[in-house]
Order: sequence, then C-alpha cells, then structure tokens
Amino acid sequence: MQLEDHLGDILRKARAMSGVSAAAAAAAAGISEAELSALEQAGQGAQKINFTALAPLLGLNAAKLAGIADGWLPTPKDLAAWRELRVFTTAGDGLTVNCYLVWDEVTRAAALFDTGLDAQPILDCLAAEQLQLKHIFITHSHWDHVEALPQIRAAWPKARLHSGSQNAPVDQRNKNSEIIHLGGLRVTHRETPGHAADGVTYLVGNWEEDAPHAAIVGDTLFAGSMGNGNGAWDLARQKIREQILTLPPATLLCPGHGPLTTVAEEKAHNPFF
Repeated sequence: MQLEDHLGDILRKARAMSGVSAAAAAAAAGISEAELSALEQAGQGAQKINFTALAPLLGLNAAKLAGIADGWLPTPKDLAAWRELRVFTTAGDGLTVNCYLVWDEVTRAAALFDTGLDAQPILDCLAAEQLQLKHIFITHSHWDHVEALPQIRAAWPKARLHSGSQNAPVDQRNKNSEIIHLGGLRVTHRETPGHAADGVTYLVGNWEEDAPHAAIVGDTLFAGSMGNGNGAWDLARQKIREQILTLPPATLLCPGHGPLTTVAEEKAHNPFF
C-alpha cells in the first residue's frame, strides 16, 4: 500500500501549517514555483530539492523529509499477533478509507471503529465469524468515516455508539476515563482534536499473548504524515505528540487512510515530528 500522503502532499500541508508562500518555499528548495506546484499536485517532478533549507522553513525534519522522497514505507504488518483484528479498506469518490473490526475470541463480542464507505464487507465478516456487534466507535464525524453507519445500525440496532462529538446524544458521548470491556479486551480513548474538533484515538489492549496495544487514530496521524489541521495545526500536532507518540514504541497505529504503522516508525520517519 502506498502512503496516504506523497511528498507533495506533505509539503502542501506544511506550507499551510507554517504560512509559507509558494515563492518562499520554492526559493528555499532551489526549484521554480512551477516545479513546486507540480510536486505538490503529483508528488514528483523536481529532481534536486534542497531539503536542508526547505524543511526548517516549513517546520519539518530534513532527514525524515528526504526519507519520504526516497520512498520510505512502514514495514508490512503481520497481524497474526492481533488475531481478532480485521482491516477493511473501502473505496469511492476517488479515495480509500480504512475501518477496523475487533472481537473477543471467546465471547464473540465485536466492536467496529469507523464504518468506511461500504457496510457489506463488515456485515459479511460479522456473519462469517459468528460475531455479535456490541459497540461502534467513531474516531471523528467526517463523512467518509461514517458513510456506512446507517446500514450498520440498521443491521445491528442494539450496538452502542461512541463518539467524541458534543453534538451527539449524551449517552453516545465518550466519558472521561471510561473503559469498555469487550470480553477480555479493553477499549479506552484519548481525545485528539485538530483535524476534527471531535477527533478521538481509541486504544484496544489486553490482547491474547500480550500483543501491543492497537491505536485507531482516524485521520489524526498517517504513516509519514498527519491529517489536515483545518486551521488548528498547532493543536493537532500537540495532541499527536502528547496522546499518540507517547505510547509504547510497538503500539500498532491504525489510521483512517493509508498503511498501518507503529509509534516507533513514526518517531523515526515522520517529518512533522
């Protein structure tokens, strides 16, 4: 799987974050504005970029940015350690979206994290594994993460909905220090606003054989990048530093788009940090 954000996406986001003009960024990079524009649109084109000058101007790490340009990818994830975790990637309107299903092996109680664009693969898995959907956790309420929610709720009307939105009914809002038990699994949450005002990261722990926690981060963080700050860049980066990158290095990070990664990989390779 390719990164959600190519080099040009990262530069475009970083310019928005730092308020740097295209002219200033192009001058620092040692390329023309036309080359920068092509790079931001397609992720390729300019051959020689002065990352040493460009990265600090944009608030990025030069070595990590060069690594992205050289084709860095997180290592493919063997999910054998998380046997009761499934990743669904659905596509539509020119984008792909991830959602995640976990369950307890003994009780067959299941929880869904976001819904993606198509409910059918999720419903098929629930039936094939003979699961009971008990909880639906929403990382944030942007349309691509909740598009299939009506179909999921129609099939499983008793599943409890969890959200960080203050517009949600009180009984659907996440509560401070709340722990949701899914058989032997435990689900907790950390507020990670920035990309979205209601952004939440959910942690699933107590896996069999002591597998590391899985953190479902929504669009807060991507492998090698981060979600659009949407006018709240400082808050978004602060919450990633405080709530995600402080997790144990082996923590599995499950983004809303793009490949799975780990805390260790993002600390070593993500140019925003």
